[in-house]
Amino acid sequence: MRFTDRFLQRWRIRRVRPLIPPGARILDIGSADGALFAALGPAVGAGSLGVDPTLAQPTVVNGCSLRPGFFPQAVPVDAGLFDVVTLLAVLEHFPPASYAALRQGCERFLRPGGKLLITVPSPQVDYILAGLKLLRLVDGMALEEHHGFLVDQTLAIFPPPAFRLARRSTFQLGLNHLFVFERAPLPGRQP
Repeated sequence: MRFTDRFLQRWRIRRVRPLIPPGARILDIGSADGALFAALGPAVGAGSLGVDPTLAQPTVVNGCSLRPGFFPQAVPVDAGLFDVVTLLAVLEHFPPASYAALRQGCERFLRPGGKLLITVPSPQVDYILAGLKLLRLVDGMALEEHHGFLVDQTLAIFPPPAFRLARRSTFQLGLNHLFVFERAPLPGRQP
């Protein structure tokens, strides 16, 4: 990763950090090298887990396990429930055929009342990143995998009643979008 890639990554992390309660058990989908866990420091909860298909082997960052592989298959069946699930600049890399499995995995691993935090770039970002990549200012982080993702698709991937949109906003001059969903309580139970 180049400096610009890291700068943009840190900006996304700063955006979601205030939304993560201290001690929260986090599932970071598309964790890369564990930058989120490193940035959270001691605030990250025990048993937090990151999964990423680009990892060559399992590793640990700030006491959090990072596992190679795709979500949800890479998450152990006995992983339990997480307080927060994050997809930071990751959703646009999922092919449309995997949206149902992604949603079901988030339903399976996010505790009722838990938060699903997603950042998604606007489609214009692809053109900007392509230019920056041409100038060798960014590595582009698998830009070819964006599949023409449109920001509003996020709402269709995580619909009610399983998820409730709690907040939606933009950052990075409107070029990035933040979605905060809450996992609905299980039928007949309170969170």
